[in-house]
Amino acid sequence: MNFLSDVSWQGALASLIAGSATAIGAAAVFVTPSQNQKLKDAMMSFAAGIMLAATFFGLILPGIESAQNLGLKKELSTFIVVFGILAGTVAVWLLNRLIPHEHFEMGHHGPETAKHLKKIWLFVITIAIHNFPEGMAVGVGFAGDNFANGSSMTLGIALQNIPEGFSVAIALLAVGYKRLYSFAVASLTGLLEFAGGLVGVLAINFAQMSYPVILGITAGAMLFVISDEIIPETHHQGNESIATFCLIFGFSLMMICDVLLAF
Repeated sequence: MNFLSDVSWQGALASLIAGSATAIGAAAVFVTPSQNQKLKDAMMSFAAGIMLAATFFGLILPGIESAQNLGLKKELSTFIVVFGILAGTVAVWLLNRLIPHEHFEMGHHGPETAKHLKKIWLFVITIAIHNFPEGMAVGVGFAGDNFANGSSMTLGIALQNIPEGFSVAIALLAVGYKRLYSFAVASLTGLLEFAGGLVGVLAINFAQMSYPVILGITAGAMLFVISDEIIPETHHQGNESIATFCLIFGFSLMMICDVLLAF
């Protein structure tokens, strides 16, 4: 298969567009007070809800359907996607264990020997771990000539990148970085999704039969980020109720968008 196919370019370009939406949210750092923790938790929870719905409706269900389209029974198709989910979860868990990174509220994670690294680079590594599977999700969303699924995934990831960009920029501002610098770093982290998108489309082009597994792996990575990274961060400062409602709202909004774009 020609890796320069229209589907490949659609997936790569869509991941770049979705990642660029981070700059929209990051721009709010120029007009927002640096210590608005409740707003940051609410926006990140909203983003988590969008990611959660995108994982189910844009990755897991299409993964099972694509396996069935290959002639596999429903039970086997489900187990194949579940295998991918577990593999993706373990992969990101290992990255978290092996790569030093810094959470804005929960502090240092990863090897203790890397604590001497500047926090700004640890923040960037954290966002890279978040954004790479999101880019992959957009890239693989266009596989199988499924433009509706790809468009829905792009919209969902772009929507969740807006509050994510804001949260990253405002967190950097809160720990002492200038507004312009915070905006620039937050915006650039969104471009890491383009790398994830390229990996996604290349993997699909070179191994079409692996499409259900790749969707499962991407879903597992997304679920791990939501459960292990975002939810604990947003429930760490006494804003659990607003965080929960914002997550449900984000999930509902993305579900509506996914259904509408499917027709």
